[in-house]
Amino acid sequence: MSTLKILVIDDEPGIRSGISRILRNFRVDYPFMEEAFDFEVQEASTGEAGIELIETDKPDILLLDNKLPGIQGVEVLEYIRKKQMNIIVVMITSYASLELAVKATSDGAYDFIPKPFTPQELKSSIENITKRVFLKKMTNKLQETGKQIRFQFLSVLSHELKAPLNSIEGYLQMIRERQAGPQLESYDYMVDRMLERIKGMRTLILDLLDLTKVTSGKGTRDIREINLVDIAHTAIDTMRPYSIQKDIKLNLHGDDVVKIMADNEEMEIIFNNLISNAIKYNKEGGTVDCTIRGDGNCVEVLVEDTGIGINPEDLTKIFVDFVRIRSEKSRNITGSGLGLAIVKKLIDTYKGTIEVTSQPDTGSKFKVKLPIEKPCS
Repeated sequence: MSTLKILVIDDEPGIRSGISRILRNFRVDYPFMEEAFDFEVQEASTGEAGIELIETDKPDILLLDNKLPGIQGVEVLEYIRKKQMNIIVVMITSYASLELAVKATSDGAYDFIPKPFTPQELKSSIENITKRVFLKKMTNKLQETGKQIRFQFLSVLSHELKAPLNSIEGYLQMIRERQAGPQLESYDYMVDRMLERIKGMRTLILDLLDLTKVTSGKGTRDIREINLVDIAHTAIDTMRPYSIQKDIKLNLHGDDVVKIMADNEEMEIIFNNLISNAIKYNKEGGTVDCTIRGDGNCVEVLVEDTGIGINPEDLTKIFVDFVRIRSEKSRNITGSGLGLAIVKKLIDTYKGTIEVTSQPDTGSKFKVKLPIEKPCS
């Protein structure tokens, strides 16, 4: 049995004691889990007292009210975000403060629970959070051991997809019941939040399909002579609507024909990920330059952007499964944390190399070398 620490910060004694009572004997257990989870609940009536407990006891989950005596809940959330603490925050708030709660989710809160909530609603939210915590623990285990946890890992991911579905269902129920009033524009933020959740699920599903192909192997790889310039043109055409939306200029440089023996689909995955990332993490009005050229017995591919860049201490992490670099500039950018890990695995299968250089607020440059016939020198 594993125990997760939950801290409740709320100035209403009834809310605090009610949550403690509901979760006192609550367990979360699924067939794919190695062990069940129970919960140790602590309470604080003010933001200041809550921060003291956060510093001393390091809770896993924080149930946070916004309207507090003294500092407000959003200030506690800001404190956690600035200190980059690994705490899952759920806002608990009245229906009258839904707009504030939704804003808090964009500032780092995982989700929100509107008051009044039923015991089952609280338990359902805690179940979803527990699956997320377990997924992160499995990911850390995967990184430490370098081994694949195939069936168990995919089982957790399938459950992980339920969390955004539950959120979407909740928003739709609120819209159906007209909880924000009769005006359609009152529901715009709910629709935007649902669309963001759907986009995240789609990205996760597509990246998982790519990861499955890379790690388990396709039935037959179609290795033949292909022109990488054609692949790059296709990737750029695919990403052009996204680049137009962000006012990013895409440029392709180099030779007209650069041939290599490779699988066409695998090369598309590499180019799509590198170019889409260069757009995603770019600045409005920026540029992305893709250069392809033959270099002796190798093909060299450069993808450069004028984006937000990567801190030096994070450069070694970006090719690890499910790792997303969190910063002030990237916190609102969605992604699965799998794209660059997939790219690295594919390049490794060709005995190629990938290097990255980056400067914060200036941009990043990814350099890929793929052998034409024998390993690159």
